[in-house]
This record gives sequence, C-alpha cells and structure tokens, in this order.
Amino acid sequence: MGEKLAKELDSLGRVLWQFYKSVNLLYRQSVAGKQPPWVAQWLDQGKPAELIELQRAEALRNELPRVIRPDILLTEEGFAITELDSVPGGIGLTGWLGQTYSSVVSGQWSVVGGADGMVNGFASIFGDAARVHMVVSEESATYRPEMEWLAAQLNGVQGSRFMVHGSKFSDFAPGDAVYRFFELFDVANVPNAKQLFTLATEGKIRLTPPPRPMFEEKMLFALLWNRNLHAFWRQQLGESFFNRLKQHIPYTWLVDPAPLPPHGAIRELNLTDWQQRKTLSQRERELILKVSGYSEQAWGARGVHLGSDLSQGDWAAAVDEALKNFSKSPHVLQRFHKPKTVEAEWFDFDTNALKPMKGRVRLCPYYFVSGEGEAARPTLGGVMATIVPADKKIVHGMSEAIIAPCCA
Repeated sequence: MGEKLAKELDSLGRVLWQFYKSVNLLYRQSVAGKQPPWVAQWLDQGKPAELIELQRAEALRNELPRVIRPDILLTEEGFAITELDSVPGGIGLTGWLGQTYSSVVSGQWSVVGGADGMVNGFASIFGDAARVHMVVSEESATYRPEMEWLAAQLNGVQGSRFMVHGSKFSDFAPGDAVYRFFELFDVANVPNAKQLFTLATEGKIRLTPPPRPMFEEKMLFALLWNRNLHAFWRQQLGESFFNRLKQHIPYTWLVDPAPLPPHGAIRELNLTDWQQRKTLSQRERELILKVSGYSEQAWGARGVHLGSDLSQGDWAAAVDEALKNFSKSPHVLQRFHKPKTVEAEWFDFDTNALKPMKGRVRLCPYYFVSGEGEAARPTLGGVMATIVPADKKIVHGMSEAIIAPCCA
C-alpha cells in the first residue's frame, strides 16, 4: 500500500465516526419532527416494535457502534466505499495476520496498525470494564474461533478479563461490558438477547454495538446522497468531510415504490418509475441492487445483484422482488465501481512455490472507538485485503481468495 492511501485510510476513521454521529442526530431529529419524518420511517421500516423502541430509548440515544469497518474497493479512479459494517467479522483474523506478517516483514515495509493494533484496538473500546463478554450467535458461529483467539491474546496480557460465550449465557453482572456478535435480524434465535438489551437500557452493562438497527442499514448512503438532506449533512459533517464522503461513496438510492408526481424523476437515473429500471440496457445496468439490512440476506454478499452480470429477465425479477419487499426488507441501488486489476502472489503448498495471480481487491480497515463523549476517538487497528481472481465481478470472502494484512 502506498503512503498516500495509507494516510487516507488512517484519517478516514474520523470522517466515518462523524458520519455515524450525524446519522444518529438525523434520526433523533426526524422522530422529533425537526427533520423530515420519512427519514425515521425508512430506518424503522420492517423492524419489530421492540427494536424500534430500543432504537429510540433515551438510555441509548447517544450509543454508537464502537467498531467501524468499511468495505472499500480499489478502482482506477481511487477507491469506493460500498458499505459500512458495524458487526464485522475478521477482527481476530486480521489480528492474527498482523502478528504473523509483522514477524517476517522487514526493510521499509511495516504492517498497518503494527503487530498488536487489532488486539489493542479491540480492548480499548471497553474502557476499564472488569469483565468483557463476547457473545457469538449460532448464525455467526463460523467467526467464533477468531474471537476465541482474540480473547486468548488479551487474557495473556490482562488475566482472564475476556470471555467468549454462546447465545444462552446469562451470568452477566453490573459493570460488565458485552460485545454483541450477532445481527439484529437474528435476535429471535439468540436466547440471551432480551436480557442483554434490558441490562443495557438499565445502564447495568455496556453493550456494543448497541441494539439500534439503523446502524446495520446500507440505506445510510442513500440518505447521504438524498438532495433534501444536503444542508443537514453540510452543517453536521462540515464541507470537507461531506465532500470527502461524496468523493468515495458511490451514488446510492433507496428503492421506494411510492409513485412520483408526473413531473418528477429519480435523480441521476432520469427514470420516472422504478419499473423502468427493468428495461435498462446491459451498459446502463452497471448497478448493484442489494438488501439494505435487517435480513439474513443482508450480509456475506447474499442478496446482492450486479445488473450488468444478469440477463434482462433475471434483472427484472430482482427489481420486482425489491419492490415487492419494500415494506419489510427495503433494498438499495448503488452505482457499481469496477475494482481495478492488481498483480498478486499466493503460496502453493503443494509445489512449495509462489504463484502469480491477477486479482481485484477489497480493503477492510478496522477502526476502534475509545473514550467517551467528545473525547471519543477512532483508531485504525489494521487493514485486511481480500484479493479475488480477476474474473470475479463481486469481491467478498471466498475459497479462492488471497487474504492478507496491508503493509505500508
């Protein structure tokens, strides 16, 4: 990774933290009638009453996710932030990779975040809590080994402070901190979720990420690009941060089937009805259609459709599905920025040799937010690179991918 990109990623955490704080304020003001009511309506769409109540709970009003992980594609024009993940996998994996590569990297190169950036960063978000419970659901069970590795690393330095549990553990005590490693769509399958949420709202434990589903929605980028909200974003983000986000976040729309007036059109697409999207040519379909959130289809590249990679019939079916499910699972449409091709190498253990591979890259920087109130600050713990073969259109974790920590 070049020095310029390394510096950009290092400073990006402050921008994304301010974005999260602004999203929180926008939602609260929408509920209070100080911003358009459709903002809260969109973010509450399809959620059960209990989660909406938690989203608006006074005790949680300023609680934000303490881990911020954007998905970033490297393109010929720079980089594109396609989404934010507030319940990300890969923390332990990136930590292990950072330690492993730090032991072999030499010369002018160094692992971003250092050997222990991920481990120390994760520990920092819990302050001085005596015990930290990492609750991993069955849905997220594939990530449990990396969380157990993370706990073991921390306990080697800090005693037995960190513990990994399943979704039936209930021995929480006042003053404990809990890391929630399950998405809110999965709450019905997590027996201790209700207890966790009650203890958090009563102020007896510190729970992160908080049970506020708006931070698990991809439609946040559609709100950023909504022209009706630009004055709000300028005021809360500042012109510099606002422009920086617009430079790197692809144009995003919420797929809302509500009819437009006869003189209305969907900005940038010049469509007057979402049905017209089905007739776009293959070139015009350089668009990603995906579930916004609160769905088992909203993570791991599930429920993601690249328009230019589908037949006209399959694209039309995906559009119909998105429109039909708006009331329970809103979808977003996003401009597709094709990742550029890079030269990479991987080690073939069968032949005991390095082999070249042309690939496309997704970067996942991990920012850990420590401190309270105005003193809260995000720190970059490390960056994981996923490089997939160049013939793959969508970059995500797969068996053929190279996964490595970034060095600068």
